[in-house]
Amino acid sequence: MKTINELGIKQSKTIYWASGIVSICGIIFEVLFGAAGSYILGDGVKQYTLTISLFLTGMGIGASISERVTRNLIPSFIWIEYAIGVIGGFSTFLFFGVTAFLPAGTDAIFLYTITLIVGGLTGLELPILIRKANDIGVTLRKSTARVLFSDYAGGLIGGLLFVFFLRPEFGLVKSAFLVGLINVAVALWVLFYFRKEIKRFRLHLAAGIGFFLVLFSGIFWGEEMAFSFEQKLYRDPIIYHEQTDYQQIILTKERGDVRLFLDGQLQMSSTDEYRYHETLVHPAIEAADTPENVLVLGGGDGLVLRELWKYDEVQSVDLVDLDPAVVDLAETNYDLLQLNEDSFEDPRVTVHHEDAFSYMEQTEEFYDVIIVDLPDPNNESLNKLYTIQFYQLLRNSLVPGGAMMIQATSPTFATEVYWTIDHTVRETGLHVENLHVDVPSFGDWGFIYAEREESGALDEMEFNVETRFLNADTLQSLRTFGKDIDRDITDDKGNPFEYQPNTLIDPILLEMYDKAWINY
Repeated sequence: MKTINELGIKQSKTIYWASGIVSICGIIFEVLFGAAGSYILGDGVKQYTLTISLFLTGMGIGASISERVTRNLIPSFIWIEYAIGVIGGFSTFLFFGVTAFLPAGTDAIFLYTITLIVGGLTGLELPILIRKANDIGVTLRKSTARVLFSDYAGGLIGGLLFVFFLRPEFGLVKSAFLVGLINVAVALWVLFYFRKEIKRFRLHLAAGIGFFLVLFSGIFWGEEMAFSFEQKLYRDPIIYHEQTDYQQIILTKERGDVRLFLDGQLQMSSTDEYRYHETLVHPAIEAADTPENVLVLGGGDGLVLRELWKYDEVQSVDLVDLDPAVVDLAETNYDLLQLNEDSFEDPRVTVHHEDAFSYMEQTEEFYDVIIVDLPDPNNESLNKLYTIQFYQLLRNSLVPGGAMMIQATSPTFATEVYWTIDHTVRETGLHVENLHVDVPSFGDWGFIYAEREESGALDEMEFNVETRFLNADTLQSLRTFGKDIDRDITDDKGNPFEYQPNTLIDPILLEMYDKAWINY
């Protein structure tokens, strides 16, 4: 009897450890699916909400199905872990493949289906482990409490591991293979401890070893193949690829055309970026009374700085860009250095790697010129940089006689979005002018010029520095909007569109932006 008790204790401890480890794997898969959906499909809140909801729904379905598993509990658990390991391990690898080769919309269906399946299998695990612990001799009350404790504690560890270790160190594809490998390893471990009561032990063992080897090899070749899938998403060959703590950086090049993408969104093309950056920088500099102290929000590629250094009057520039990897790339990559003319070497610039909103809340500096070169508001983190609260912070840091220019997405492709940004800036009391320019790689692109005191500086502006695109006549043409994209647009019923400011509490731009760009 003593030997049996000792064996039971060892087996029950194995069950508790197994439940904790598979719970770590489960929560990692849950957030990994959300991260993959955010990257490929956009709208992080939407993707995380859907994947977490589907995962939990799957767990509920799995828990219900587990009632039918009354015999062969350990073999059932082992094969559930094998299934989670293989399906979850290949999930992001296949997701990139589906995105690259199958019609639009298939990727979302695939992701949500995989999420539901892995959630369902995860929901099968715990009831089986609880039932097995009870069979060993642990009371139902204790077995349930201990397994659930291991599950919840494992969930916390899994979330922390994904955020601070797996995603930044291994990326989405390798992380999935690695976590799947752990699921299979747990199954083999449990198989070993319960080997004396399992029939056809060698068959279970051989299958597990086979799955383990496949997933192990996937860690080494999976990312390379997924990279080839991802290449299909871009027109030109990828020459640089990095997943940072904040975003994915992609640099492509074909026949001299260098393009920078952040999280799949085009940021610039070397063939026509000068049209964008000259419009973004020069009107604000020329309009300011004394353009000595300049703030640049974004602009980590150094192209805004290149235009600023054309002015001897500029004495200091604070450049705020969240991701150090973007600036590092701009300072070291040959192609970007040719474009930005080694602009970060100028001692007048001070780089701050922090969130633009936080910087504006904390800074006590006042600026003659503010250049806002931030990505479009396609997720929650960026949306806050298009709110009335953020623009109030900018207004408060802009000196009287100063000028500000804000990139504000396309008035052609996202008309309501552009004019909502315009309306939000106006709500702060700033005086606003509207411009748009044709940038062939982007299409028609919009800017918002703002100042604290109405000066009419744009009316007869001349440019005294070298430009490739912008001159006095061109500037005036940029201020004219066609009837189909002007402020006086109508809704679906023919009524005048009623603009509301975008706020932190009511982020109306998010849904508006997704709706506007869905067909582009």
